[in-house]
Amino acid sequence: MPEVMFAGPDGRLEGRYHHSSESNAPLALVLHPHPMHGGTMNNRITYNMYRTFEKLGFSVMRFNFRGVGRSQGRYDGGFGEISDAAAALDWMQMVNPNSGGLWIAGYSFGAFVGMQLLMRRPEISGWVSVAPPANHYDFGFLAPCPCGGLLLHGDSDEMVPEPAVRKLVDKLNTQKNVTVDYRVYAGADHVFATHAEHVSEAVEDYVGKIVARKAMALAAD
Repeated sequence: MPEVMFAGPDGRLEGRYHHSSESNAPLALVLHPHPMHGGTMNNRITYNMYRTFEKLGFSVMRFNFRGVGRSQGRYDGGFGEISDAAAALDWMQMVNPNSGGLWIAGYSFGAFVGMQLLMRRPEISGWVSVAPPANHYDFGFLAPCPCGGLLLHGDSDEMVPEPAVRKLVDKLNTQKNVTVDYRVYAGADHVFATHAEHVSEAVEDYVGKIVARKAMALAAD
């Protein structure tokens, strides 16, 4: 997983990037938890999702938001971090001009940034959100949400109560052509301390099935 440095809106950003051997492979960007609470691209859940997308044949990147690790700049309350993620997508799309689809995946704060990016980039075709902070941020901007996705949460999350996330899911599922696959894990806390493997398994299951269906449809044409 080679290290990459690319231009961000507030200085250079540090990432890790895996390039698929397939020229038209789909792309995935994985976003880490809150920079002010120790979140980095090496976070376990972030890393596990990165490796799962790699296993599924994606070209995939995880990177440090501004001010984290070797990334330049300073924390910007979420606004600048959305721009950082957009710059990461720009870099991947430049390197992969023939990519077959684009996914955004985020954990905690990264899930909030990812969903913001989803509303700004119509080429995003799928998403994964793990423990989105639905009680800390207003997710009302997801109206209308452009596509369905996978949402994972723990019923013992001490930072984001599960009912707050279920309320968000129920609202999204009322929207036309949007279906959220919501999976709640009994006993899982916010960091998925003893449930990290379930995140990887869910991403592999959900994303893998969609990628397989798309491949079958293309083969049939």
